[in-house]
Amino acid sequence: MENNAILGPVATLALWSMVMWVWMYATRIPAMSRAKIDIPNLTGGTGGNLEGVLPPEVQWKAHNYNHLMEQPTVFYAVALALAIGGMGGGLNAQIAWTYVGLRIVHSLIQVTVNRVLWRFAVFVLASLALLALCVHAFIGFVLH
Repeated sequence: MENNAILGPVATLALWSMVMWVWMYATRIPAMSRAKIDIPNLTGGTGGNLEGVLPPEVQWKAHNYNHLMEQPTVFYAVALALAIGGMGGGLNAQIAWTYVGLRIVHSLIQVTVNRVLWRFAVFVLASLALLALCVHAFIGFVLH
């Protein structure tokens, strides 16, 4: 089971993504009503059409949800590969928890104060953790 320890961070980030999905719609739908958008008769369009229509702090939740569908896809792939390959425990699991913790902090910054420099600093740290997992997978699968 030790080699599957990395699956804990995978499940946590997946659940966090769903928390952000709920938060996004819990703020977006009431904001659309306040903006007098005729939701029942709305056709076509994308979330991007709401830029400049809904308040920025409402859109920040959608932006963050989209971010959770981008770089974390690499995390899911490499974490699952490490687990399947028997390398999902120890240091790799610790790095994965670090990545997930930093992504949650990134989310909380983005959806509350949205200070770009803070977000960027946390994003870089998370990216370095993800890079370490990718390097470990490369070493484990390609160089051995």
